[in-house]
Amino acid sequence: MGTRKVLAVVAALALAGCTATPPPPLVPSTPGMTVVPKEKQNEVVVGVDDVKGGYNPHTLANQSTVTTALASLLLPSTFRTDADGSPRADLDLLVGAEVTAAEPYTVTYTLRRDASWSDSAPIAAEDFVYLWQRMREEPGVVDPAGYRLIDDITSREGGKVVEVVFGKPYPGWRSLFRNLLPAHLLKDAPGGWGAALADSFPATAGPFAVRSLDQPRGEIVLERSDRFWEAPPALDRLVLRRASQHDTIEALNSGDAQVALIRADAIATKDIAELAKTTPLTSAVVPRPEVVQLLFRPASPRMQDVRVRTAVMNLLDRDDLIDAGSRSGPSEALRADAQVIPPSKPGYVATMPAKTGDPVQLLTEAGYTRPAGGQWGRDDKPVELTIAAPAGIEPYVTVANRVQRQLSLSGIAARILTTQPNELFGEDLSDTAASNEPVDIAVVPQVDTGDSAAVLASTFGCRPTPQDGGTPIPANLSGFCDQAVQPVIDQALSGQVLLADALETVEPVLWQQAVSMPLFQVADLLVVLPAAQNVTAGAPFAGPLSTARAWRREDR
Repeated sequence: MGTRKVLAVVAALALAGCTATPPPPLVPSTPGMTVVPKEKQNEVVVGVDDVKGGYNPHTLANQSTVTTALASLLLPSTFRTDADGSPRADLDLLVGAEVTAAEPYTVTYTLRRDASWSDSAPIAAEDFVYLWQRMREEPGVVDPAGYRLIDDITSREGGKVVEVVFGKPYPGWRSLFRNLLPAHLLKDAPGGWGAALADSFPATAGPFAVRSLDQPRGEIVLERSDRFWEAPPALDRLVLRRASQHDTIEALNSGDAQVALIRADAIATKDIAELAKTTPLTSAVVPRPEVVQLLFRPASPRMQDVRVRTAVMNLLDRDDLIDAGSRSGPSEALRADAQVIPPSKPGYVATMPAKTGDPVQLLTEAGYTRPAGGQWGRDDKPVELTIAAPAGIEPYVTVANRVQRQLSLSGIAARILTTQPNELFGEDLSDTAASNEPVDIAVVPQVDTGDSAAVLASTFGCRPTPQDGGTPIPANLSGFCDQAVQPVIDQALSGQVLLADALETVEPVLWQQAVSMPLFQVADLLVVLPAAQNVTAGAPFAGPLSTARAWRREDR
């Protein structure tokens, strides 16, 4: 982003008198709180945009910077992402993992005997089974396609040897069973899967443990875990504090925070650049595994006709939506011009074609009319589209409002539906939703957990048939299914064709079908003061706090 553009944005906002109600102060004052002198603290304070729940990393509803951070520090994983983006076995949990049979395709995980949850229960096969069953059956989960290839999970040696049997080969198996959850505490818990990690962690298994999680106050305090069986972290405490971007920058300036991880807008980017002139600091853009997309849902009666979907897509000003959602911050440079692979990931190739089809002609052919100066309608009734976004989650609500405004100016009435994220992804966008008002356009994230073939199958693949008449498997969020390209999607998932080759076939169809309009990849800005040592951007999509075990505090 050029300096002139940043200054133009700043000037425009200043002239507009843009103000906002600030969140609570970064360093809250608590009556009777004992303040430890800075030189005696062995902690790092990280300023963040928010700390609100939930914290289940496997649900679309809970995707956030803080969820990713907490999962990396508190939950065990079979594999983690290496610096080059490749999967690396996590030897904190595993003795080993390998494909042990080709027919049926079987992966055997051998777990460390000393790996256990913070309540002393062993990490074992039941944790694998719980995650597999929930990812296979629940709506609104992240990239479930790989889990749905699993036929069975068996165990031996007290659950420490886990054998996962697949119905067909799955070369992306290393992306599975990351961020295991404590099955012994969650499988019968009130509220079920929807309440899992809604506001706390019932048990953890990482280098840190939760000392306090105070959402109203906006602070999460993690302490070195005395139950962790491997080398402990260098820090005694890690503190995540919510603040406005202005207050976070002030806290960096005063030294009250040593690290910041924020979705910076143009003003914050400029302010940090100014701070760098007087305060030694480093900064880096950290892309999240999250692309903001619009889904034009064939599952909705009003959007079943591809002519209507294409017309609505062509009426929208995509550049304006990207500007509004990115707030001219780091995300603006991560325009997503492909349907599956995010811009920051190796293998990304822009595939977006030029617009084709006149919206007025397409809507007219689909049976819609527009009286002079009026709204588009059908059968003498004006049409009103429903645009859904997860309540309180940015940039999705901002983008949804901008979509509504653009459509209104084009003669299409639309209303905004903002519901709680769990309800939106679990009910409103479910193929079993009982709502009388189906969602026509959804502003939602597309998340890449490591295997882009699973992203393709999960986002655009047809719903698999359940085994032996079992629990129905949810359809994808849009309800899209094209039997003509489904064999290619299946072949990419099972490794029969290279993903790049499959995308050459599938992506043109996806654009032609006008089911999804990707906008941009969400990115945070990482700012680090010299007092926080060994802080890096982390492996791709793992986030900076995935390296917090190696962080050190050094006051000079």
